[in-house]
Formats: sequence, structure tokens, C-alpha cells
Amino acid sequence: MTRRYALRDDQWARIEGFLPGRGGHVGGTAADNRLFVEAVLYRYRAGIPWRDLPERFGTGKSVHQRFGRWAKSGVWERVFAALGTDADNEYAMLDATIVRAHQHSAGARKKGATATRRWGAAGAG
Repeated sequence: MTRRYALRDDQWARIEGFLPGRGGHVGGTAADNRLFVEAVLYRYRAGIPWRDLPERFGTGKSVHQRFGRWAKSGVWERVFAALGTDADNEYAMLDATIVRAHQHSAGARKKGATATRRWGAAGAG
């Protein structure tokens, strides 16, 4: 059973190599990179504040701090650049609120509407 907002193994395999803290990488080894990335995805997909993250992700403050460090060091930019070259359009969509137009925006006259002139228009009589 997969958890909501969790990464599938194939998705994790695509980004794992771009993240700091992996074995053989300079610096400390982070065993929870996947959990951290899932916390970030959960936060943005659910539209919640950092402080409202479920306990399984750790404290919202520590997740937010790590997110900021990764953003400053360019980790997210590298991940998005790599994923952008092979977009699968899984989340590409058009929402009706984007393309909706007001009924009068087309400029066509309604059926049965008669031509009216404004007061003071040339030829009004």
C-alpha cells in the first residue's frame, strides 16, 4: 500500500543521485533524504504550513530549515533541471478557472437582442 504523497521507487531513483548526504558524497550521510523529500512534497501538495506536518516527518521547524539550506545550495534547482529534461506531464493540467471567460467577453450580440443607440449618439432621433 502506498501512502498519499509518497514517492514511488522509480521516482526516488530518478532524484536520489542529485541529493546531498548520500554515501560516497562529501559530508555526512543522511539516511532520511527520502523521508525529507516526501515531507516537502506532502507540505506543498496538501497546502499546509510547515508546523502542521505529520509527526512521521519530524518537526516542521527542522524540515523547513533543511529545505532552506537545500534551496540556498541549489539542490532543488539541480533536481528540477534534471526532471525538466524528461517531463512526463503527470501534473500538467488546465483548470476551468484559468480558461473561463465572462459571457460578454466574446462581443457577439445575444439572440433576439435589438440594436440600441446611446443617448446623444450621432443619428439618434
